Amino acid sequence: MQTFNVLITGAGRRIGRELALAAAQAGANVAIHYHTSAQDAEKTAQEIRSLGRRAITLCADLADVNHLSRLIEEAHQKLGDLTALVNNASIFEPLDWDSTTLADWERHMRINLTAPFILSQAFARHLPIGATGRIINILDWRALRPGADHLPYTISKAALAALTRSLAQAFAPHVVVNGLALGAILPPLDQNVGKNSPHFLANVPAGRWANMEEVTAAFVFLLYGPPYITGEIIHLDGGRHLV
Repeated sequence: MQTFNVLITGAGRRIGRELALAAAQAGANVAIHYHTSAQDAEKTAQEIRSLGRRAITLCADLADVNHLSRLIEEAHQKLGDLTALVNNASIFEPLDWDSTTLADWERHMRINLTAPFILSQAFARHLPIGATGRIINILDWRALRPGADHLPYTISKAALAALTRSLAQAFAPHVVVNGLALGAILPPLDQNVGKNSPHFLANVPAGRWANMEEVTAAFVFLLYGPPYITGEIIHLDGGRHLV
């Protein structure tokens, strides 16, 4: 089985942290990107090292395009040739059409869409000759069922879903590109939603939150699974995108 050197954005905490640990448990070495959560990132790195894998932490502001190519270059220099990229970091703000300012819109697009594109572009350009790579974009059930809530977030994720499929064609056959669209996994940190809020699960056919083990299992499948699967978006949302 191939050993991946993988860069995961926003990997210091929450879902990104779980993805980083799952990648390491599956045998990968991990570059942990963070912006403001340096202590969390280093803690995650220490846990990965305790598993016998290599881990580094890299700080970058994904809203600043000047940081993006440098992030890929640093990962190559400090971890080794990158063979996988996970675009996980995003911002998620409860804005509708009336409350969304131009600055809000542009911030969501820069972090949730432009950064994954520039990072993917740099990743493909730095891929060693003859090597094969993987890109996994972390999406949301809203990406294929856009609604009126969380407007700039939803549109940025819908565009990222389209980018996933476009890059799967553009980067073939050397880079496999897939997406993992998540549903009710963890409550947002900045919103008053708890796991015991019944209305939050009202439109989830499975009637429950996901287990983190389900998230990491789907992620590891995309990281290590058949390379003949590309341009695919797996929904891990309990059927939420169907309702």
